Amino acid sequence: MIAPGGTIGIIGGGQLGRMLALAAAPLGYKVHVFDPHERPCAADVAAAFTRAEFDDVAALERFAAACDVVTYEFENLPVDPLATIAGKLRPGTASLAIAQDRCAEKAFVEGAGARPAAWRAIEGPDDIAAAVEALGLPLVLKTRRDGYDGKGQAWLRSADDVAAVWDDLGGRPLVAEQAIGFEAEFSVVLARGADGGLAFYDSTRNTHEDGILRRSELPAGELIEGQVDQARRQAGAIAERLGHVGVLTVEYFACADGPLVNEIAPRVHNSGHWTIEGAVTSQFAQHIRAIAGLPLGSTALRSPRVAMDNLIGDEIDAWPQLAADPAAALHLYGKGAPRPGRKMGHVTRIG
Repeated sequence: MIAPGGTIGIIGGGQLGRMLALAAAPLGYKVHVFDPHERPCAADVAAAFTRAEFDDVAALERFAAACDVVTYEFENLPVDPLATIAGKLRPGTASLAIAQDRCAEKAFVEGAGARPAAWRAIEGPDDIAAAVEALGLPLVLKTRRDGYDGKGQAWLRSADDVAAVWDDLGGRPLVAEQAIGFEAEFSVVLARGADGGLAFYDSTRNTHEDGILRRSELPAGELIEGQVDQARRQAGAIAERLGHVGVLTVEYFACADGPLVNEIAPRVHNSGHWTIEGAVTSQFAQHIRAIAGLPLGSTALRSPRVAMDNLIGDEIDAWPQLAADPAAALHLYGKGAPRPGRKMGHVTRIG
């Protein structure tokens, strides 16, 4: 257990790292951020900042030596350099390695007793043609690595477009997914403590536009609520098989025949931002508790009705009106200029 006054290292300096740092302070911890950018938004609220590339082993070793425990705020990190600091890293590299590779992730999910959409690994155009024959059209093609917020994805609706879609996605390894019919999207946000104990948050109904989360809300509705218990069992099994310590999120499609796994995020998640105001213990404080070896906090709701809306691009320009709204809890991330698709903040309303 890390005593108050200890230092928590966070690899990655975006808004998730920023909110982790803000959650660490009331528990008495200092935060040291590691990121290659000149002044990432998490560094503004950190006690220390190391600017270095994510694959700079020497810099990682110096950084870890200055921290009591190290975590990460996103999964697109080179895994091999982190092996040198594995003794202090929570969650470990197993969660990263699985979440970075969509094919490995789907195979792992199946091994944990959960169900992804029918899929095929793609190494070239001939594999796409074989996937069309096996799975039918339309197909969703996704890059195996480095995809997030809808990036690195394309629909294939005609076999005549195989070569064009392959080229559009960069001519690199892909995963092909069978198109599915789903009624809603939701996520299971859980925390696993150092002792193996699990704590689950209520599952929100998630609404996406252009692959980017727009809103998470409770109550989630009858269909989702009827599938949450099964989804929690699956997500808990995934966390346990990974040996994961910290917050982990599993995104689901709610289908007529049960929950279908979309993807795993081995970290705090956008669909859990509502917990800052809406739960007794936020996902950010919970992650800090887990990696520091503290008991997990209560995930009980503060209100049965919660809605979180992302502020994307120039929607941030409405901040004066939102700041004046007594029913709105406004969170601004301190980023630079807005641009289309960039998450600039969020606002949560309770009740």
